[in-house]
Amino acid sequence: MTDTSNKPTGSASKTGPIARFLRATEIDTRLLGMVGALLAIWIGFHMYGVIFNDFGAFLTPRNLWNLSVQMCSIGIMATGMVLVIITRNIDLSVGSLVGVTGMIMGILQVEILPQYLGLGNPTIWIITAVVGILCGAIIGAFHGWLIAYRGIPAFIVTLGGLMIWRGAAFLSNNGKTISPVDATFQLLGGGPYGTVGATGSWIVGGLACAGIIWLIYAGRRNRIEHDFPLRPMWAELFVGGLGCAIVVGAVLLVNSYPWPKGIVNQWAAKNGVEVPAEGLFISHGFAIPVIILMVVGILMTILMTRTRFGRYVFAIGGNPEAAALAGINVRWMTLRIFALMGALAGLSAVVASARLNSATNALGLLDELYVIAAAVIGGTSLAGGVGTIYGAILGALVMQSLQTGMVLIGFDTAVQQIVVGSVLVVAVYLDNLYRSRSK
Repeated sequence: MTDTSNKPTGSASKTGPIARFLRATEIDTRLLGMVGALLAIWIGFHMYGVIFNDFGAFLTPRNLWNLSVQMCSIGIMATGMVLVIITRNIDLSVGSLVGVTGMIMGILQVEILPQYLGLGNPTIWIITAVVGILCGAIIGAFHGWLIAYRGIPAFIVTLGGLMIWRGAAFLSNNGKTISPVDATFQLLGGGPYGTVGATGSWIVGGLACAGIIWLIYAGRRNRIEHDFPLRPMWAELFVGGLGCAIVVGAVLLVNSYPWPKGIVNQWAAKNGVEVPAEGLFISHGFAIPVIILMVVGILMTILMTRTRFGRYVFAIGGNPEAAALAGINVRWMTLRIFALMGALAGLSAVVASARLNSATNALGLLDELYVIAAAVIGGTSLAGGVGTIYGAILGALVMQSLQTGMVLIGFDTAVQQIVVGSVLVVAVYLDNLYRSRSK
């Protein structure tokens, strides 16, 4: 097969160089818009600090590292919300699921398991995390059953779940906060010790670059096998090089953020290491929550793009009646989607409670709004049938960037809520505008 994608047609030859470049590289214009918005937010908040505070605190390794950790909980759930919204449903209960599963895990690892396994047993964090994820999946499956097999609208079921599970979180421990959590479990939330370090980060970066190269190679080979037009070789090299450059840049960034001096001194005293006069530079590297989000993003992308399950999800979102007539068990798929959403909420509770080193009934409060906003800002259409996992993760990063930036410049909580709500409305408007023009 010959390379046909770079052969100009009558209409293609009349387009501008930017349009030809985007067509050749097949870069999503929505993705470019989100990246542009993200860069504008970062530069805007940083320049605000430079102009009014004589110091830009946003575009620093410390802030960007903290930003990457803070957005993980919302990002994990946003990947599941994409599936829910694609199938024309909604889940308003995910924040409450975080709260109730977080309390269940707190009680389990602090009050129950140590009595039987002993304090500090290395299996406590594993059992706790598995139970939290399973509880989330069971609750999500129950919601899905009510929606699919009892015909109750998803809005009503999950709105009821929002109130029911928030109340259950409070009653589970009479509103008391459980702290501290298991020491090993706490590492799942990040912090100086909850990272993979400089060497581990380069290993992760190397694996990511290898994965990018493999995906480009596999995609090109698949096009050849199915006699599809190929992208020009320069476009393949550009996309692969850009992806690897972003990965390398991320590794350099996280490795440039060192441990605080106090933590370094504690670590050195514990391990018998002498600290020189100029101090020790120990890199944080990627935080464990970021690694978890990466793994979830990869697995969810594979699920959505390479499996029958993913094809069914898009088919249901495009036309539920036609999907049912084609033999897809829409009700069973709906139950599985909500069970998956619940499991991801449980995993998010693992990360959130570990990061806070506590379990509280307020954990995940209002997270459902930020999760839905992240998915919509990331390009998931509320009309159904359209959405991407990477878009939702990028949307979560945009949301967290807005919150972090407003905190840095001293905006009140009320102003933050106004801005976030406005961004959500604008995102839906732009989605409607995009769909109307693409028809």
